Amino acid sequence: MAKPKKAPRPNAETPKGFRDYFGAEVTERAEMLGRIAGVYHRYGFDALESSAVETVEALGKFLPDVDRPNEGVFAWQEDDEGGKGDWLALRYDLTAPLARVYAQHRNELPTPYRRYAMGPVWRNEKPGPGRYRQFYQCDADTVGTASMAADAEICAMLADTLEEVGIPRGDYIVRVNNRKVLNGVLEAMGLGDDEARSAAVMRTIDKFDKVGEEGVHQLLTTGRKDASGAFIEGVGLTEDRAELVLAFLNSKTIVEKELRDGPPQPDERIPGGMGVKLNDLQDRSHSAGQAWNWAVMDHLMRLVGQTDIGMQGLKELGEIADLLAAQGYGPDRIVIDPSVVRGLGYYTGPVFEAELTFEILDEKGRKRQFGSVAGGGRYDDLVKRFTGQSVPATGISIGVDRLLAALREKGRIGGHVEGPVVVTVMDKGRMADYQAMVAELRNAGIRAEVYLGNPKNFGNQLKYADRRGSPVAVIEGGDEKAKGVVQIKDLVLGAKLAEGATLEEWKERPSQFEVPRGDLVAKVREILSAQQGGRH
Repeated sequence: MAKPKKAPRPNAETPKGFRDYFGAEVTERAEMLGRIAGVYHRYGFDALESSAVETVEALGKFLPDVDRPNEGVFAWQEDDEGGKGDWLALRYDLTAPLARVYAQHRNELPTPYRRYAMGPVWRNEKPGPGRYRQFYQCDADTVGTASMAADAEICAMLADTLEEVGIPRGDYIVRVNNRKVLNGVLEAMGLGDDEARSAAVMRTIDKFDKVGEEGVHQLLTTGRKDASGAFIEGVGLTEDRAELVLAFLNSKTIVEKELRDGPPQPDERIPGGMGVKLNDLQDRSHSAGQAWNWAVMDHLMRLVGQTDIGMQGLKELGEIADLLAAQGYGPDRIVIDPSVVRGLGYYTGPVFEAELTFEILDEKGRKRQFGSVAGGGRYDDLVKRFTGQSVPATGISIGVDRLLAALREKGRIGGHVEGPVVVTVMDKGRMADYQAMVAELRNAGIRAEVYLGNPKNFGNQLKYADRRGSPVAVIEGGDEKAKGVVQIKDLVLGAKLAEGATLEEWKERPSQFEVPRGDLVAKVREILSAQQGGRH
C-alpha cells in the first residue's frame, strides 16, 4: 500500500504587495494617529469605524465587468442558493464607505455630519517600490453643507495636524485650487459644451507632474512620443487655447514675475482673457500678508473672463482665503495655487494638497522635495449615487505611511524605542517573588516583564534584555533575598561604559545599584528619568 503523500509545507512569506509591521512601526503609527485624532476631536469631528467590506455596487468606482470582476479591488461573490450572490470587496478608500454610511443613516445623523476615520484600505493594483496593496489612510470629512467655511476649516485643521505630529512651520504648505476655475478656463476657450474634449484636457492636465510643461503642450496640441517611443495622439487644441491651459498650470511662475516686475500691460494679457480687474470680484482691501493670494486671483481672473462658473470658483477661493486669514492662517501655511491639478476630474469645487517642502535624497542620491502627504477637496455628487439628491461634502485624506516616512526623515520618530524593564529569574522556585516585582512596576506605570525563557544561563537573560532594548534589568538571587535587597542594572549606561570607559569612569559612574527591596520602584523610576534626560 502506497504511503500517503505529506501535505506540502506552505511558504512562510507575505503575499506580493503586502508587508508585516513590527513593534516599533506599529507603536509609531498608533502614536501618530492618536495625535491626529486629538486635532480632529478638538475641531469637533466624531470618530467613525465602518466595515472593511462593502458591496462592489456601493464602492461604485470599480464596478465589476464581465471579464475582470475584481478589477482594482479585492472582490468575491457571495454564495447563495441561486448562485448569484452579491459581489463584495475590501474597501479601497474611506470616502466611498462614508457616502454609504451617510445615505444609510442620514435620518439619525446630525447635519452637517463631521466625521474622521482611520484604518487600512486595499487596492488590487500592481505593487512597486514603497507602494503596497494594503496601506493606512486617515480621513476627515464634513457632509451636508455647501459653506466654504467647511473647506477653510479642513485646510486649517490639516495645517494644525501637520504641526501637531512634528512637521514644523516652514516645512510644509497647504495648497488650494478650485475645479470651477478650470471649468471657467475651458468655457472661456469655447470647450464648455464639448465634454469629450474637456475630459481629454483634464486627463492631460493630470499628467503635468509627469511630463512637464513641454509634454503637456504637445499632448494638448499635436501629440508626443512617450518614453517607449510610442506616439500619443494630441487633443488638437490651437496654440492660443493651449497657452491658456499652460497659463493656468504655470500660475505660480507668472504671478512671481508679476509681483517682481509689475502687472502686465493690456497688450500683454493672456490670450483669450477678458482683462477684468481684481476689484470687480472683491472691492475690499486685504492685508499685505494676502498679497500673494490676491495676485493669483487677479491672474486667474484674466483666464476665466466673465464665465459664471469661473467667477463662482474665484469667489469661493476668495472666501476661503478671507476665512483663513481671519484665523491667522496666511499664505506661509495655506496658499491659493492653481498648480494643484491632481484629482480635478473627481472633485467638484475646491481641492487641497499638503506638500512637505524640505529636501531629501532619492535612491540615486539626488536632492528632491519630499512632496505630497495629503489631498482632498469638495465632492458634491458622491452621496447622490445612493439618494438621488445632491449632498455637499468636503474632506481630506492623509497618507499615513507617507507622513510616517516624512517624520523619520526629520528625525521625529525612528530613534530610540524603549523596551520593557526585565526582571531576571535566578531561582525558578521563586517565580511568585519575581511576578510580585513586575506587578509593582506595572502598577507604577512602568513597562516591565519577567524573563520567561530558560533561566539556567544568566548571560542569555541579559542578551534577551539587550535584544528587547530594555533600559533596566532587575536581579534578585538567594543572597539578595536574604539581605532584603535587589540589584538594579542600568543597561543603557552599562552599554556606554562598555564601549571604552576607563577604570575611574567605572568607579565614578557605576551601572549597577544595590537598593532595599522596598525602593525597587523608586530606583527604577530614577534611572529611567536620567536616561530620558540623557536622550534630550
